[in-house]
Amino acid sequence: MENFTHLKIIMQKKFLAAATVSAVLLAPFNACAEDDKWMVRVRAVHVGWMQESSPVTSLAVPANGIHLEKKIIPEVDISYFLTKNIAAELILTYPQKHTVRITQSAVGAFDAGSLKELPPALTLQYHFMPDAQFRPYVGAGFNYTTFSGVNLAPLNAVSGGINTVDKSNFGGVLQAGFDVKVGANSYINFDVKKVYIQTDLINSVAGKLSTIKGDPLLVGIGYGFKF
Repeated sequence: MENFTHLKIIMQKKFLAAATVSAVLLAPFNACAEDDKWMVRVRAVHVGWMQESSPVTSLAVPANGIHLEKKIIPEVDISYFLTKNIAAELILTYPQKHTVRITQSAVGAFDAGSLKELPPALTLQYHFMPDAQFRPYVGAGFNYTTFSGVNLAPLNAVSGGINTVDKSNFGGVLQAGFDVKVGANSYINFDVKKVYIQTDLINSVAGKLSTIKGDPLLVGIGYGFKF
């Protein structure tokens, strides 16, 4: 437990350090920024998990037997345009609850419980045609995902112990999308992100059981307002 707490503190420091460095590196662009520097988008986003898992012990379920629930979630994104073409975007939601399902085991498929994940992310974007009606962009950045509300039933193959997951993950984000101008300052937005998230399934008695590679594809559509 002491080692886990120490690791969590290290990851939190890395996330804060990365955010600070990003802010410092992007500050010189402020002098080039023009009016309408801020943009807020509200999106409905489908979370499609990769559903890959790799057992590390014979006590775990078979490979790719742990699935996280796919669902549609709300998302709020705040962008700051450093220049006409370059923007930084902060991607936010609230902790999302997902059912965890075991699709393969000695006793068949069953719902193993649930967990919540919160994946705030920061990307740096390049907007190709910032003055056109159709405005495509690409982006890349990082996310710091935390898991909470973990409520997992014991796997039948495990004798006793409590099942949980690693509580945090630091990973990359790739992004592509476009805005379509529909008013003086309003836009319809379509956005796709690949978010790299993984965690470990851990039993309090047997130790690490499996690595869950979520890496969801987030497909969203929404409305944006620039000011």
